Formats: sequence, C-alpha cells, structure tokens
Amino acid sequence: MNATDSYLSIAGESRGTYREKSSKFLAYAIPVIDEAEIKEKLEFLRKEFYDANHFCYAYRIGHETPAYRTNDDGEPSGSAGKPIYGQILSNNLTDILIVVIRYFGGKKLGIPGLIKAYRTAAKESLNQAQFIIKFITFHYQIHFPYTSMNEVMRILKEEDAKISIQSSEEQCRINFSVRKSQHEMIKSKLVRITGLIISMNE
Repeated sequence: MNATDSYLSIAGESRGTYREKSSKFLAYAIPVIDEAEIKEKLEFLRKEFYDANHFCYAYRIGHETPAYRTNDDGEPSGSAGKPIYGQILSNNLTDILIVVIRYFGGKKLGIPGLIKAYRTAAKESLNQAQFIIKFITFHYQIHFPYTSMNEVMRILKEEDAKISIQSSEEQCRINFSVRKSQHEMIKSKLVRITGLIISMNE
C-alpha cells in the first residue's frame, strides 16, 4: 500500500460492548470525513443515550497530516480518550470516530481499570468493523474539441480515471478523478492534446 496514495478506514458503523464491575461500556466506531460530521454524530449519540454518565471519544481525520482529538468527558485525565485513540493508531486508521458511552454501575474502577475498559470497548467495536483501503484522489475538469474524444477517452481508460460528468458536444467537457500517484502522468498525456484545457476541481 502506497503510504502517500492510500489509507485505511472503515466501511461503515460498527459496535462493541464491554462490562466491568456493573459498569456498561457501549462503543461505536463511525466513518467520518470532517469535524462537522463528527459534531453531528456526537450530538445524535448524546440524544439517543441521554441518560449515560460519560461520552468519551477520539477521532482522526485526514491523510498526509491527520488531525485528531481525544476527550475524557469527566473521567480522570488520560483514562478514556487516549486508550480509545490508541486503538485507532494501532490499526493505522483515519477518517474515523470512536465513541465509548459509559453507564456507571456504582463501583469505581480506578484509573488502570478505566484505561482497560475504554481500550477494550474501542477494540471490540473495531473487531466488528470492515477495514477498507481508500485512495487519495485528485479531481479535474477538461474541455476539448469533439475531434479529440477518442484520444481523451483512451488516456482516461489507460490511467483508470473515474468519470463523473461527461458532455459530448462540439466542445466537450469531462470531469474525472484519478489517484494521486497517477495524476501527474495523466496530466502530462492530456496537455499534449491540441485545444485541450485542464483545470483542477476542489
């Protein structure tokens, strides 16, 4: 796996549970892409489990320079968010949020017990997850004469580009995405075509 071109995440939401001395820990591993989505997921879980005692979590988003955060939500510092985040790191995952919801059972676990409980709950949620490889992609738009259509399509097919928009008139337009590791090659081929204009989309 090319470290600059691909990364590991999870395909969908998964859940895990752990019990210790009457305390119940519910763990949710959720794929996310930005902080706005993270906020939305946290708010949803807080409403659904409104009677829980703690909502501890960790997330990691981004690829080349990932952003992350941990939250102990009232548990002793470092006893919840960090062990959750440790499970994300040990599996080399990104674009993921893990939330562990605790229902206090009346018996204190101590800091070592809390670390073990939050780590184990997070691990259980990942045990149920489907790991997937995702690729960092660049998005482009090209304009070109209709007479160049065959040549353009041949290049896009050779470089395994994914076409999202295509209009075939006298002046054609195609929007496509391509893996980061291939984008310089496909650009170098396309710019040789007379009359073709290429620009990067956000």
